[in-house]
Amino acid sequence: METSYKVLSGDKGGLVKAWTVGVPFDEGTVAQLEKLASLPFIHRWVAAMPDAHLGKGATVGSVIATSGAIIPAAVGVDIGCGMMAARTSLTASQLPDSLKGLRHAIERAVPHGRGSWQADAPAHVSAAWAPLAAGYARIEEKHGAVRGDPALRQVGTLGGGNHFIELCADEDERVWVMLHSGSRGVGNRIGSYFVARAKEEMQRFFIHLPDADLAYFAEGTSGFDDYVEAISWAQDYARANREVMMESVLGALATSRSLPPFEARTTVVSCHHNYVAREHHYGKDVLVTRKGAVRAKKGDYGIIPGSMGARSFIVRGLGNPESFESCSHGAGRKMSRTEAKKRFTVKDHAQATAHVECRKDEGVIDETPMAYKSIDDVMRAQRDLVEIAHTLRPLLCVKG
Repeated sequence: METSYKVLSGDKGGLVKAWTVGVPFDEGTVAQLEKLASLPFIHRWVAAMPDAHLGKGATVGSVIATSGAIIPAAVGVDIGCGMMAARTSLTASQLPDSLKGLRHAIERAVPHGRGSWQADAPAHVSAAWAPLAAGYARIEEKHGAVRGDPALRQVGTLGGGNHFIELCADEDERVWVMLHSGSRGVGNRIGSYFVARAKEEMQRFFIHLPDADLAYFAEGTSGFDDYVEAISWAQDYARANREVMMESVLGALATSRSLPPFEARTTVVSCHHNYVAREHHYGKDVLVTRKGAVRAKKGDYGIIPGSMGARSFIVRGLGNPESFESCSHGAGRKMSRTEAKKRFTVKDHAQATAHVECRKDEGVIDETPMAYKSIDDVMRAQRDLVEIAHTLRPLLCVKG
């Protein structure tokens, strides 16, 4: 298999294999990856995806295989964040000339931004919560610090930041619903609690790290077991959150008077990109943390979104062992949110998204397409990790 990565070796040992040829890859991100790769429990190397950029503790767009330890900050606080996409029987020509009405219908159907279900949750939300309730009660009982607003209220809600819902058209002009979200407030509380607890353990045992945010739990400890239990639950919650949102969006479209009857889920793809899983790589059972990366095992289907104005891709994994069978989770930011707000205007954003029905105001300038790397460059850089199954052009985008 042809390879397209470059190898980095830090001063303190450890290897990084980076699929970043032809995409921005700044020195701060390189330094962060090398610190991560120097930890003694890293299995083989750290893999950096083409969308890699600076994160807290661990790099966004990194794949970290570990033996005997787990790093809570490497997953972060949006535990189980990921994507879901459903192909419908609709064609783009069957959509109304103006998509504003459909956008508003989706926004009414799915709480977004800081929104949550304020009154009694709809029946399909309660049904999704039912199998999760007992697990959350156990976690709350053991770890009081994770308590907060009832987690039920945010099942099937979008959140803010880079989370989104899109309508797209593929190469056959078939309409897809694509969405991106995670474990919302409860995942944030769980992640923050365990990051702090891991740091306390490092201090208790006088363990010095190249970055305090790389604090870890050693396998066999209560901290490790508690974290694995909590993060496994949060990943299930995140998946349920996306399932409920998809049901809500498809329901909003089905009841729209501007659309003909259609089949809702002719193809469905679903994947996490902020999570931990037990896997076998290079002869060893390890924990694989994908922080902004998608599993791309041979034949796996995944989703690689662009930005509010760029194409997205449904991909099939090629099973490249050197990336721990992974690929990028998107285009990746090329500048911070603060810098984007300083550099671009509402007019700039409106021009960049002229072909998409979406918000065009100051509240989404940090998510403007110019703040992201070129998705075409990102796809070229990982040609030995995935193959493209479908190319999706954006038609409508809902942002939190």
